[in-house]
Parts: sequence; structure tokens; C-alpha cells
Amino acid sequence: CLQVYSHLRKEGHRVVGVFTVPDKDGKADPLALAAEKDGTPVFKLPKWRVKGKTIKEVAEAYRSVGAELNVLPFCTQFIPMDIIDSPKHGSIIYHPSILPRHRGASAINWTLIMGDKKAGFSVFWADDGLDTGPILLQRSCDVEPNDTVDALYNRFLFPEGIKAMVEAVQLIADGKAPRIPQPEEGATYEGIQKKENAEVFIYQLNNMSQSSWPSTLQQFPTYYDLMVTFYGSTLLNSSVPPGEPLEIKGAKKPGLVTKNGLVLFGNDGKALMVRNLQFEDGKMIPASQYFSTGETSVVELTAEEVKVAETIKVIWAGILSNVPIIEDSTDFFKSGASSMDVARLVEEIRQKCGGLQLQNEDVYMATKFEDFIQKVVRKLRGEDQEVELVVDYISKEVNEMMVKMPYQCFINGQFTDADDGKTYDTINPTDGSTICKVSYASLADVDKAVAAAKDAFENGEWGRMNARERGRLMYRLADLLEENQEELATIEALDSGAVYTLALKTHIGMSVQTFRYFAGWCDKIQGSTIPINQARPNRNLTFTKKEPLGVCAIIIPWNYPLMMLAWKSAACLAAGNTLVLKPAQVTPLTALKFAELSVKAGFPKGVINIIPGSGGIAGQRLSEHPDIRKLGFTGSTPIGKQIMKSCAVSNLKKVSLELGGKSPLIIFNDCELDKAVRMGMGAVFFNKGENCIAAGRLFVEESIHDEFVTRVVEEIKKMKIGDPLDRSTDHGPQNHKAHLEKLLQYCETGVKEGATLVYGGRQVQRPGFFMEPTVFTDVEDYMYLAKEESFGPIMVISKFQNGDIDGVLQRANSTEYGLASGVFTRDINKAMYVSEKLEAGTVFINTYNKTDVAAPFGGVKQSGFGKDLGEEALNEYLKTKTVTLEY
Repeated sequence: CLQVYSHLRKEGHRVVGVFTVPDKDGKADPLALAAEKDGTPVFKLPKWRVKGKTIKEVAEAYRSVGAELNVLPFCTQFIPMDIIDSPKHGSIIYHPSILPRHRGASAINWTLIMGDKKAGFSVFWADDGLDTGPILLQRSCDVEPNDTVDALYNRFLFPEGIKAMVEAVQLIADGKAPRIPQPEEGATYEGIQKKENAEVFIYQLNNMSQSSWPSTLQQFPTYYDLMVTFYGSTLLNSSVPPGEPLEIKGAKKPGLVTKNGLVLFGNDGKALMVRNLQFEDGKMIPASQYFSTGETSVVELTAEEVKVAETIKVIWAGILSNVPIIEDSTDFFKSGASSMDVARLVEEIRQKCGGLQLQNEDVYMATKFEDFIQKVVRKLRGEDQEVELVVDYISKEVNEMMVKMPYQCFINGQFTDADDGKTYDTINPTDGSTICKVSYASLADVDKAVAAAKDAFENGEWGRMNARERGRLMYRLADLLEENQEELATIEALDSGAVYTLALKTHIGMSVQTFRYFAGWCDKIQGSTIPINQARPNRNLTFTKKEPLGVCAIIIPWNYPLMMLAWKSAACLAAGNTLVLKPAQVTPLTALKFAELSVKAGFPKGVINIIPGSGGIAGQRLSEHPDIRKLGFTGSTPIGKQIMKSCAVSNLKKVSLELGGKSPLIIFNDCELDKAVRMGMGAVFFNKGENCIAAGRLFVEESIHDEFVTRVVEEIKKMKIGDPLDRSTDHGPQNHKAHLEKLLQYCETGVKEGATLVYGGRQVQRPGFFMEPTVFTDVEDYMYLAKEESFGPIMVISKFQNGDIDGVLQRANSTEYGLASGVFTRDINKAMYVSEKLEAGTVFINTYNKTDVAAPFGGVKQSGFGKDLGEEALNEYLKTKTVTLEY
């Protein structure tokens, strides 16, 4: 508009008035500012008419300028026909289509969707709003193969459109402007204009991915010969979910009625997802229910429900002020209500009906008052809640309780078999027996889970939920984890070999703490205001907003199956994201039990999805998936590198990696030796050595080296190796057979290189995957044991010269890993000096394994980047948006 205004004045035409919208946030639009500067009268009108009639004061203001021609380069309001026809030469309007092709607001989109070879625009004599008025002039251009709406607009529609509007005005001034009637043949309409003509021939759709799919309603003929209007259509970027075919006249491929909606297919292989359908009688249903024919019975209202109905009738009457009496047959929209009135209705009901929470779709699905009251009553009674979760458990009587374990994929709020039906055995490491067969997720399952998470984030209740309510759900989930901690710890012992008492305290206990901690963060995620250079004479306000990323993928290891899930998913959910989580293939069961508890906690469907299976298939697909915006991974460094590469190549998704470690523990001769022995053993043997921050190499000062080793061996001999469910057990089985074999090979390599095997190094002769706690001494810096992580109960000890602080630091830092480290000394100056010099994400002083939900955790160098736990973990799942406004 501003460009047309400026060019008209430049060509000598007199602009007698500018009619535009009111200031937004106290700031006028550029056209108004330019006109005011030129002395041109400016009128800022919120609307032109009320209930179909022109506002008298507005008409008087318009006629006061004495216009001979109305020029509408861009119009967001309906201009009454008495205003359109008022000037001597009437009104001309710009339209982004070669009329009569593609009439309506989304014409440029349809140009691409229908595969037109030509695009362009028309300047026509304005009519009654249906874009059917006579043509004044038209311009066209070729549609190039990779054209998008923006490309067409920037290349042709905008620059050439300005010139054409100015040319049209000159033609009128010269008396040479034609009035070419539009033919009906070849004309299309948007349904919002002329519903009976809004037929869409699905088989003609092309270039769907190049355009912004129109949100306005369209129709298509089904095999029932019904005209069905569809709402809420979006391009389907994920895999097509399974469904029931729906024949569509003329289409080469049937539509598909799925649980997510109706999928329509275009000629270019792209697909469209339609959420809601409306039939000719005005009834609207979710598209997923197209084949449902059962009628819902009418419920009788209780006295209390009658009061609610009367309150709602008053609310309807207040909104539909033009309706004398609200009757059962009164239709909300046919009585003149708009989408803004829907928001008002929902909010008024929430305020005046005891906090009853409706969704906008509830109004669209029941537009007649009688139907609406029935829907409200069913919601009050809880009858319209989603289908109760069905879980096909594997049950075992163990640990003096009945343990019930889900074993299927958890996608979009339901447990389901893998798409191809494949399963695999998950093994109890205590005796090598099969616990159960678990669904083996395929690529199709990953795509379904991502699609569910994307839909939940973009369209579901989770995306609309306020932060405090999100926190309430997380607190409730933490409570459920705690209420079920004995069962969860038992499952962890069965599936991972974790000692039950440790699982109870750490695996489960810290998971509970983590969810409670991050639940408290939900409504405390804040941006900030930033003082910037002011743009005189105006002033600026700049602030930042912290926003969720969208769909996040989480891939966790097998050493702490539930705790690693909690560390990452709690921060992810607190930030407002949705997630698809792949547990380790060998330890999926607590993750699936967690999924069951998340439903009980009230998490909406699609927010949490769990896909058990292999890293090579499911994990790789997650790292490559274009709809995932963040991937959090804990595991080995080589796999972390592959994931980072895939994430970069696919869509440059955000990544955080907690990878391998070779954490040094330096023990000086001035330490408290009893404590150093006890905690040094914990640093290595905690959780069977399957601990990412385990002390991978102990450096013991020469003067106490021999005594330290002797006392460690004495304590090892006291350790009880056995059934993890036995409360007196100190040391359970290694997680799985392949890992045990790797540890035994690790020990063989150490002996071959010349290290001294002081104790252990062998498999315990009993069923299951048990390994003796092991101690190596005389480990030199060049040896394999000194460089590589064992991830098992193997203590690697190296001696260093008395007083050689800088020398031992150099040796400790001579690794590409940097996850954790530790130092034992009574000398606080020495301790602080060493802590500053150690290259690691965490330094423990006179303690070890002391992690807390509030303390950030993560590594440096090839141990990865990014943090779990603490406030810093939230930033891994948030993006910062900077907003600057001028006033």
C-alpha cells in the first residue's frame, strides 16, 4: 500500500484520504505515517459495518474526502458495497491470481498446489467480495520448478503489482480503462466465499510442498456423494499412519482415514492431513471418525447440571445479542458468532462454571445449543475422556511382589506392537534367562512417534498448557514414581542387574528427585530485558524469551536406565518440549513402565513416546529425522560422533552429548587414608563399575601406594557377589553378556602389556554375567588400561613420585576424555590448585560420585558437551528469541 501511495503521488495523482487500520501497540502502520507526513487525511477504522450495515459515522467520514476512485492494493477488512460503489469511478482492487483462476485469499497458494504453469495477478473492478468483478488489467509470469509463495511474491507479484496498480489508475484517468467481464468457465472459489462452488479435485493437486496450504475451508466429493468441508489442513511431513481407505471421485489414490485425521494424496507424492470435517447439515466431526456412524444418546441432566446449562445459556445470549431467545436449535455460528466469540465463550464458561475447561474444538463440534450442552455435561461427567490405557503386561512374582511390565512400543499415548511385528528378548543378567519379548521398533515406528510428538507440540493440549500446569503434571509423575519405587527398583534389578538397594536409592530415588526439581522450574523459565542503543527520536524495548525447541529425541544408555531417562526427559518436558525416547536395547523395561505412569499422571497423548529397539535402526533414524529439533545422547564417544554427524547433515538439530570417560582420581599421601580407600573403591566399583564417571585411573602417591593397594584388596574380599535382589549383596552381575566378555578381554590385554593383576580379572563361576572386582597395578601411561575406559569393576592404579603435583596433573590430563575427576588431600590449597588444573567437567574433592539434581553434569573434550541437571540443563532444551520494538 505504501509503495502504491508513493508512486501515485509521484505521478501527479491527488490522494484525498487514506483509510487504514488502527494503531497496533500504539504504533501506526507505515502508510499512515507517510500520509500524515504529507498532510493527507488519515482515517483509522476498526471496522466499516456492524451486523451487515455500514456504520453511519464511518460512511460520513469517507464521503467527506470526495474521492473519485477507491484504490485497494491490499485490504484486510470487508468494505461495504455502498462505499465500493460511491466514487465516480468506483473501486479497483489487486488480486494475486490471473482471474477467474483461483479466486479467494489463498489464490497464490492454489496456483502452486494445482500445478499451474503460469502465475500472475489481476487488477479488477471490485464487486461484492467474491473477486468476480470485471477485469481492468492482468500480468503473468512463468512458474519455475522450485518456486514458493515467497519466491513468486518477491520476484513478480510485489514489484510488478505496484507498477500495475499505478498504471490502472492512469488508464482510468485517461478514460481508457477496460471492463472485461470474467467468464465462469475455469473459475475456482474458496469455500469461505461461495461454498457451493468450493469443490477441490484432489487428483489435480501438485507442488504441495512448495506452497503454504490454505487454512480456509474447502470441499471434496466422497464416494457417498456427500459434500464434505474440511478444516485444519496441514502438509504431512512425516510417514503416513495406517488407516482405512476413503474413495474420492477422480482421485488416483484413495484418501486414508487414520487416527490422526484424513490423509489426502497429491500427484507430487506429498500428502495432506485434514483434522476436522463438516457435512452439509452443518455437523462437524473429527476427520478420524469419518466412518463412525453410531449416534450418541441424549443424557438427562441433574439439577446441578441444569444450573450449569442455564449459566451457559446466559453466556450464549450475551455473545449472540442479535438472537432474541436462545433455543435448543440455536446454532452458534449461523447466529453470527465468529472465531473470536469462540475464545470468549470458552473463557466465560471457565470463569462462571467452576473452572470447566473446554477447547475451541468443543464449540466447533457442537454448534447447536442443545448439542453443546450435551457435550458440556459429558465433559463434566468425564464421559468424553480418552479411552483408558490398555496395557498388555508381562507379570512376574518376584521380590515378594507381583511385577507388571509393559513390553510394547509406547506411541501417541498407547502401547502398540512394532509396525512389522518384530520382537527381541530382554535378558535377566543374574541368570541369563529371558524376561520377556519386547517390541523391536522399526523406522515406521520412529516416524509415527515423531509425528505424534510433533502433533502434540503444535496442535495438542501440551502446546497450549501454561507452565504451572505443566509443572503440576511433572510433580504428579514424580509422586507416582515414588509410589511405585519398589516395583521400579525390582524391574531395574531384573533388567539391568542393579543391586536392589542401590536401585531403590539411586536409580529410582534420584529419578524422583530429578522430576521434582525440574517440575519446580516450569514456571520460572524467564527471559530478560536488555538495554540497547536507542534509535532517536524513538525509543526501543528489547527483551528475550525462552521458548521450547519442539520435538526432542533422547537416547539413553543401559547403566542407569530410569535415572538417565529422568536426567534428560525432566529438563526436556519442563522446557515445554515433547519427546521421543529410545532406551538402550538391553534395558527397555523401566522406560516402558515410566510411560505407563506418565499416562496415569495425566500427560497428554503424544508428549512422551518410548521406542525400544536398536541404535542402528531407531537411534540412527532419530538423529536423521527432519522433524526433530534437539537430540540428547548419553553413550560411547564413537557413537556420539556418528550421531553428531547425522544431526548436522540432516537438519542441523541441536545436540548435547555425554560420552565416554577416563576419569582420573589423584590420591595424595596427606589424605585421610580410610576415607580415600572407601571412596576410591566406590569411585570404581559403584554400580558394578558401570558408571560413566567411574574413576578410570587412580594415581596414588608413592609413599602410600602399597598400603592403599593392600587395604583395597582386603575390602574387596569382604564384598558379597550375588543376586541383586538379596539385600545383603554388594556386587551384582554385569549388564549383559557381551559387556562381560569385553571386560574379560580388557583384563587379558592388561596382563599382556605387563600390568600387574593383583586381584580378580575373571568371571565368577555361577550362572549369569558376574565378574570379580579387579585390581591392576604398575599401569604405565602407554598401556591400553591407562588410556581406554573399561566401564566395569576394574581398578587401574598408577604410582606417582612424592610431591610431584604438576607431573601427576600432566599425566591425569593426558587423555582425550574429560568427564569427571577427583582428588584426595587434607591440604586445601593443594586441592584447589589441582581442581583448577584438572581438565574435566566435574571435580570431586575428598569425595566421589557426589551428584545432585541441582548441580550441572557434563564433560569436556571427547567426553562431550552440554549439561544434564541444574538450571543449565534447561538451556539445552530451550531457544532464545530476541524481540525489539520501537515506541
